[in-house]
Amino acid sequence: MVTAIYLKFWWLTWLLVLLNILSMQIKEFEYYAKHWIPLVNKFGGQHNGYFLPSEGASNIALALFTFPSLADYEKYRDKSFEDVEWIAAFDYAAQTQCIKSYQRNFFRPLFK
Repeated sequence: MVTAIYLKFWWLTWLLVLLNILSMQIKEFEYYAKHWIPLVNKFGGQHNGYFLPSEGASNIALALFTFPSLADYEKYRDKSFEDVEWIAAFDYAAQTQCIKSYQRNFFRPLFK
């Protein structure tokens, strides 16, 4: 089974976003996250979900997405700044201040 996963995903650019969120604004962050998922997919990526706080730290969330290449990710970034839905989601996060900061990290998977 791991081999099948490896064959399917080894070549993708994996992006993990570590988000420092306001624990008092979880509902606002969830609203934002649900609107962001289709935007990544709209611009050629595959959003693999948000991971919200459960046990432990209440102010850390994760987002995981993949792109066929780093160049495709850069295209997503360029196109998204001109998209009305993207701007609305970004403005919502700014207005509610549900995200204090974030850190983008790029990875390559190792399955075996």
